Amino acid sequence: MSEVSNTTQDPFHFILTGIPGFEDAHLWISIPFFCLYTLSIVGNSTILTVIHTQPGLHQPMYLFLSMLAVTDLGLTLTTLPTVMQLLWFDYRKIGFEACFAQFFFLHGFSFMESSVLLAMSFDRYVAICRPLHYAAILTNEVIGRIGLAIVCRCVLAVLPSLFLLKRLPFCRSHLLSHSYCLHQDMIRLVCADIRINSWYGFALVLLIIVLDPLLIVLSYTLILKNILSTSTWTERFRALNNCLSHILAVLILYVPMVGVSMTHRFAKHASPLVHVIMANVYLLAPPVMNPIIYSAKTKQIRQGIIHLLFQGKVH
Repeated sequence: MSEVSNTTQDPFHFILTGIPGFEDAHLWISIPFFCLYTLSIVGNSTILTVIHTQPGLHQPMYLFLSMLAVTDLGLTLTTLPTVMQLLWFDYRKIGFEACFAQFFFLHGFSFMESSVLLAMSFDRYVAICRPLHYAAILTNEVIGRIGLAIVCRCVLAVLPSLFLLKRLPFCRSHLLSHSYCLHQDMIRLVCADIRINSWYGFALVLLIIVLDPLLIVLSYTLILKNILSTSTWTERFRALNNCLSHILAVLILYVPMVGVSMTHRFAKHASPLVHVIMANVYLLAPPVMNPIIYSAKTKQIRQGIIHLLFQGKVH
């Protein structure tokens, strides 16, 4: 506690916060966190390796899945250093530049996850509603352009908020509420007019956090309409089953995301523990659960993992 009290006014650092009320148990709490981070890294790396090594998986659906795995890895590796150093060594300081860099990558990868899921919904729409034109529409060149557009979209979305925040003075306490740097957490420490930041943040919410789910819902409305027009229940079930992994991935991202936003906006006076739990669920649930979902629900990925393990044993 002495370190925190002595450095909260240090103009060159922010001070991170662990699990409020459980500071003495940080070493024990680090065990499940370490397991979740390890599961995320191993799971997403395995997905990427399987897709890369299996020529039969070099198809649009799996190329989009590899983008999702890269995004999840980026999200995991962005928060892992500060979270684990705090839980293991009680090291709470993070430099201004490092904090802004983490803020950029954290929000960038988070928006990228949303964009990739939107692209995957388009893939599912074409596969089910335009099956005869699937190969012609989603060529490798088109997928490459979609990937580039996703990266550009997210970078151009996050950069202005980074520069808008960086120009402001942080003359209050530099004590953050989490073990990583979130925009909504950092901006509350500013002692200047933040109306431009607030309006830009609102526009960003509309552009990504609201627009992406609406477009995903629209694509599934069209998919459902197409499925219900098919002749047999077997075909309907097969089509829905092909979408189930993506639907679960969408829910795992957007339910915690909405929960974090609602908590920050409407539960400001709630226990700090509530904010910490919600933020950690939001950041850890998609990277941990997506590989599990796609491994369990996608036969080709499952077979690829078995082949990879079997091949490893043979060599």
